[in-house]
Amino acid sequence: MLAALDADYQRDGTTTACVGFDAWSDAVARIEIVARAPGPAAAYQAGAFYERELPHLLAVLQRMPPLELIIVDAYVLLAPDHPGLGMHLHLARGEPVIGVAKTRYASADAIEIVRGESARPLYITAVGIDPRVAAEHVRSMHGEHRIPTMLRLADGLARGTVRP
Repeated sequence: MLAALDADYQRDGTTTACVGFDAWSDAVARIEIVARAPGPAAAYQAGAFYERELPHLLAVLQRMPPLELIIVDAYVLLAPDHPGLGMHLHLARGEPVIGVAKTRYASADAIEIVRGESARPLYITAVGIDPRVAAEHVRSMHGEHRIPTMLRLADGLARGTVRP
């Protein structure tokens, strides 16, 4: 099973969502998990985003069956010797991780892909899987828009714009 994760921070808590699916081309998730942690989130620190989000991602992943791979809305590496959220997730869990970021991080060595009719690229990084293969997997994911369906679903569940 593949999993896509996202988190949303509100003043009174953090909502984390995980969707599990079987194939890159899947249009519908097999599993949808939404978890809410009360209280304010840790403060955002540039270059240390993982300190804020990693505990929430790990908590929701504990509720998933064994996974083949994890996709996260973040970078795996921010620079050659600077691990991002994706690398910390990989080190904590062991599964391959693909990072799909919507904005460019200057020092990251990411593969740019364009999906749908969007002129704006996605930035792909990976650990435990060849980054070129990871980029092709993300390119092949279901959905005609820039953001693949499963990533859009995880985001919507975390933000509360989609109900499980």
